[in-house]
Order: sequence, then C-alpha cells, then structure tokens
Amino acid sequence: MTYGTDGELLAAQIPGLRRYARALTRNVQTADDLVQDCLERAWRKAHRWEAGTDLRAWLFTVMHNVYVNGLRRKRPETEPMEHSDYEDPRPQTAEAGLQLRDLEQGLAQLSPEQREVLLLVCLEEMSYEQVALVTGVPIGTVMSRLHRARERMRTYMAGERRPAIRRVK
Repeated sequence: MTYGTDGELLAAQIPGLRRYARALTRNVQTADDLVQDCLERAWRKAHRWEAGTDLRAWLFTVMHNVYVNGLRRKRPETEPMEHSDYEDPRPQTAEAGLQLRDLEQGLAQLSPEQREVLLLVCLEEMSYEQVALVTGVPIGTVMSRLHRARERMRTYMAGERRPAIRRVK
C-alpha cells in the first residue's frame, strides 16, 4: 500500500477506528493508544493489504488483533466510560443522559465477544461477513453473538434483571 495517495483513504478510517476503540476500551487514552498501535501495525504490514479490497475491514481486523493481544497480556479493569471532547449536537435532557448511562452499563455487562460484535454491526454498520472477517469467527458465530448481545441489552434496558442461573446436580 502506498500511503501517498491512499493516505487519504487511511485518514478517512480514523474516526471509525477511534469510535470503535473507545467503545471497546471504555477509556479515551487507552482507545487513542489502541488506534495508534493499530495504525503503526498497519503501516508495518502494509504489504499484506491488497489494493481493491476493503481497507476498512482490514484495519478493523488489525485493531481487533491488537486489542485481543493486549487482553491476553493483561486483564482489563472495568472502568466507567470517560467522556471525550466530542459534543453531541442534539439537545441533551436528563432522561437522555440516564439512558446513555444505562446503555454504557448494559454494554459493560456483555462479554467482550458479544460487545465487540454488537458494536461492529450496530455502531460501525458492518455486514456480518465483514464482522466475521474482522473477528476471525464464522458468520454463524457472529449472528449468534449478536442475537445474544441484543437480547441481553433489551432485557437490561427494560429493567429486567435475570436471576443467576444455578446448576443443580
């Protein structure tokens, strides 16, 4: 990949990478580090990207791999989502703020695999095929994780709390 002309293509992907990284890490500084690591790895591995293929999916795959490798090295701490310098242009009401808080808490309840698939499909509007490519799992697994994540989020947002399942021997 030559970044002289394709640099604009790469730069166009950064907002989506940052948005996804922030949703994954729930920390602005960690997310920015993840994006930086992703872009550095993409630069070093540029020869692996085939011109004409989906650059966005390739970059998200690189980010996914960097993120998973980081998880394997260190167990992440659950932290409340930090607010960024991004300001939502829509007027905020107290109710909207509470719904956003509930959404963040609901996302924190999901497994990392479910959260990742939900964010890629719903936030980044990727197809199931693209998500399967990014995460390295079959499309059926993507669909299953997405279904379970959506169900858990619906239940959480509706205020229903499922009792813990107890195994009886």
